[in-house]
Amino acid sequence: MSQIGAPRGRTCSRSPRSRTLRSVATLTSAVLAVTVLAGCSSGDEADEAPVAAQDDAPAARDRVADGGTLRWAVDALPTTLNTFQADADGTTSRIAGAVLPSLYTLDERGRPRIDPDYLESAQVIETEPKQVVLYKLNQQAVWSDGREIGAPDFVAQWRALSGRDTAYWTARNSGYERIEKIERGKNDLEVRVTFAKPYADWQSLFTPLYPKQVMGSPNSFNDGARTTLKATAGPFLLKGIDRKSGDVTLTRNPRWWGQQAKLDSLVLKAVPRADRADALAAGGLDLAEIDRSTAERISLALRDARTGRNGAQAALAHGPGAAITPSKALRSWALAHGSDDEKAAEVKAARKKNQEAVDRYARAQDALAKYVVRKSLEPAYTQLSLNGESGPLADERVRRAVARAINRQELAESVLKPLGLPAKPPGSHLALAGQAAYADSSDALGEQDTKEAQALLADAGWVPGGALRKPAGTKAGSESEEETGKKEKKEKEKEKEKKDEGATDAKKRNDDAASDEGLYIVGDDKPGDRRSAPAIGANGPGNGTGTPAPVSDAARRSAALLARAEALDTGTGAGARAAKPDHGMAGAYAPRGTAAPVTAPDAAKALGKDGKALSLRFVLPSGPGSESLRAVGDRIVRMLDAVGIRTEVVKVSDESFFKDHVASGDYDLALYSWPATAFPATDARPIFAKPEPASDGSLLVEQNYSRVGTDRIDQLFDQAAGTLDEEEARELVRQADARIWAAAGSIPLYQRPQLVAARADLVNAGAWGLATPRYQDIGFKKPASSGGAERNR
Repeated sequence: MSQIGAPRGRTCSRSPRSRTLRSVATLTSAVLAVTVLAGCSSGDEADEAPVAAQDDAPAARDRVADGGTLRWAVDALPTTLNTFQADADGTTSRIAGAVLPSLYTLDERGRPRIDPDYLESAQVIETEPKQVVLYKLNQQAVWSDGREIGAPDFVAQWRALSGRDTAYWTARNSGYERIEKIERGKNDLEVRVTFAKPYADWQSLFTPLYPKQVMGSPNSFNDGARTTLKATAGPFLLKGIDRKSGDVTLTRNPRWWGQQAKLDSLVLKAVPRADRADALAAGGLDLAEIDRSTAERISLALRDARTGRNGAQAALAHGPGAAITPSKALRSWALAHGSDDEKAAEVKAARKKNQEAVDRYARAQDALAKYVVRKSLEPAYTQLSLNGESGPLADERVRRAVARAINRQELAESVLKPLGLPAKPPGSHLALAGQAAYADSSDALGEQDTKEAQALLADAGWVPGGALRKPAGTKAGSESEEETGKKEKKEKEKEKEKKDEGATDAKKRNDDAASDEGLYIVGDDKPGDRRSAPAIGANGPGNGTGTPAPVSDAARRSAALLARAEALDTGTGAGARAAKPDHGMAGAYAPRGTAAPVTAPDAAKALGKDGKALSLRFVLPSGPGSESLRAVGDRIVRMLDAVGIRTEVVKVSDESFFKDHVASGDYDLALYSWPATAFPATDARPIFAKPEPASDGSLLVEQNYSRVGTDRIDQLFDQAAGTLDEEEARELVRQADARIWAAAGSIPLYQRPQLVAARADLVNAGAWGLATPRYQDIGFKKPASSGGAERNR
């Protein structure tokens, strides 16, 4: 393995205080996906539309009933209500979006738009000698305690997040540290913000905006806002959090000055993703992000309902009763009524169990027919990360060879095409199609090309049979053999410890491990392994109109991105089920986790250099929420094998995938996702910043887990963040992205699918894509015969 003996990078920033916070964030278990980090420039239209439109069943407010309660699934209850803390999660952001001011919200292209409920205007009024932004507030905007929203709230938030007072346990200070002063304008409704140096992403600041009661002191910031909010100012109020039932209840804000919320209340229910199909079937949810298998169940239920097939008939057609043929049924009946009492009892018990399963499936399908599947693409992309800290991937030529061996289009199609979603690989690390900063810079690396990949490897010295050749200058005789033997023995012992640890863990979890049966595996092309299901595309039964993608504030420390990526790819929110770790691909006659032996002819063909074979350690999560990643990983293994690159696939528990492997640098190849950001100059910089050596020999990598970066990339990010010319800033970001492609530290593969189950009569909710949900417009469609009557639920 190329990582043995390599120094491990540290995930930390350049200040001791934030270094501690990043460490805390890294060790925190993954939670509900953190959402998009604010909006992009409000300048010209992007050249390209979003790859997939949002799907949220839009309806005019006069067609939405007044009243009702929406039950919306989240992965877990929030650990804090303060979005600026390192352990804030997606539920934190969802609550903040409904109860706190957002000066800017995002449109369907991820562009920031002024929210008129809070701002009349906001603009740069001076650039010389310093940048000054003037905010004019809505004169009706008040906190829930009746106090006007004003300059004192802006000042308190700036002081808390500026990084100058280390008593505040902040998750990020990007942008706030550039502010020199904040003062009242001509009246209480004007706020003047003066920057010490120009800041292009000023629109990312003060969203969400907290009251001065929260930001005014370290105690209220650090501890007080974790469980309650002293004042709010949104269409909803935080009524309470019930830890026993797992519910967060939001109710209409009676002081809300804007358009009244259509719903009486909004209940966020903590339901692990693995349990959502059952929760939907039981009628306990109205809106929930779901996986492919659940979406298929709903699609089948809708198809059955349209054809007049009830749940009992569905169970016999494609459910638990589908495998019971007339001959099997007759034989079972004969045994149940035969003379062998013991056998008859056994068969009767089995028949009863089967009938109960059929009945459950029938009831579930009848219930699932009340939902639709709304789908779009998440504001996040999945990438292949190449650890360039040491080993073969420290050579840029080898990284580029890996990239040129990968067919990104094939991988995107394997994930997205079965869902009826457009399968176009992202052309940028820093923006998604539709955003203003988006430009396809993948040409800087090049398309899939087997011959070019092999040429790059040969140029780097990795040639067939190279593993059998001793490097020049190798010591002769017993001295050399003795040293080599000691080294190999040491490596084998170290590897044995890892395998023993994995074996013990596997044995411990074996009885509780989730079965692969029935789990969707993207790209599984083995015939007969699973029953066909209706498409979920335009021709399928589930093409409703919308799904939830709450949009987060732009002021989260990039360490919180780690939690987002972990939640995206491993599903390790609360209630996630443990899965058996797997430390390799099973050989033909070997136990699972045993690598297949290399025969002499294979060794002669395998690429090598100086007596070492070219083998990369590919780390993947093993949990039930990561089937898609593992299927994509299998395809990548085959693609690399085609150019002579061998891989050792190591499957680890979801809990350890990020903190013990990705963040610590204990991998060569890994698959994980990053959320999109419309402020890449600020938010993406720590992800691609050049690692710096620490005094102890480790690396300070921030969130650059590939450990690949250049001074020029850093300079382009800094220049983009410091210019007030929007087009110039976008061009600098595009230049930075082209260099990130060329460095080949990470390869974007596909934008993640977003599937949401929604009640058929739920409107203005679903797959929002890049857009911010407008919480006050969510509701249930008026019945056609209601004549405007209110909905009572």
